[in-house]
Amino acid sequence: MTERSFDESLRGLEEGTAESQASAAPRGEPADASSHPSVAALRARFGDAILHHTVMAGDEHVVFIAPERTTTVMRWLKSDPEQRYDLLLDVTAVDYGGGRPLEVIYQLWSISKRRQLRVKATLPLNALEIDSVTSIWSAANWLERETYDMFGVHFRGHPDLRRILMPDNYAEGHPLRKDFPLRGRFSRAEQTRRALAIAAEDDYTPEELSVGGAPVELTATGGDKAEAAATSAASLPSTPGRPNDAEGWSMGAAGSAAEGAPAPGSGGG
Repeated sequence: MTERSFDESLRGLEEGTAESQASAAPRGEPADASSHPSVAALRARFGDAILHHTVMAGDEHVVFIAPERTTTVMRWLKSDPEQRYDLLLDVTAVDYGGGRPLEVIYQLWSISKRRQLRVKATLPLNALEIDSVTSIWSAANWLERETYDMFGVHFRGHPDLRRILMPDNYAEGHPLRKDFPLRGRFSRAEQTRRALAIAAEDDYTPEELSVGGAPVELTATGGDKAEAAATSAASLPSTPGRPNDAEGWSMGAAGSAAEGAPAPGSGGG
């Protein structure tokens, strides 16, 4: 297999996957809303915001909602006395490939009512943004971060939206997108070079680094402790540049590789 050069890999990252004219991902056959009490109540209360309802694997009810109504619908599902979906089991996404829209998926459980409901919102590839539900379920915090990391979905209003599995400065895109190459965007040689040259600051805090260098006074409190940690980190020997900071590229505001822009100071537009 012929490996692509670093520059070729980077161009592919910036270009991303073009939106196709193909139909949206399959939603399944429409189901009778009365077969699930929450679905019937959703249709009665939110009308057109409930786009589709289907049943999968025999008894798993799936509801598609308008993305712009996500927080309104979710807050009602948790707080309404007849619903009480108090457990957010998962937040994830599915990329069907072929330029088709991406689905954001919420798996809900009502412990008191002993029922489940899967909620989906469909997003076009050129607008992967949706409101965060962290204000409704605190469990959404890390789940949304993982979905952002792996798929590039931006959750508006998230208190700390950054990568959680890949390094903060990971430059190859979002690994669970269908346009992500099986072996990564960079050649094996380039990946090895970056791994060997990685800076310790990518994986450790100043306090952790101080264990092998100048000690930090752990009994210090407040600003004194922060200042001591910063001083300790500054005193460590210099390390190679952060290997995942791709030359001339930084992630776009919407989290899509297709919207990549020149990194600050690189001379780009």
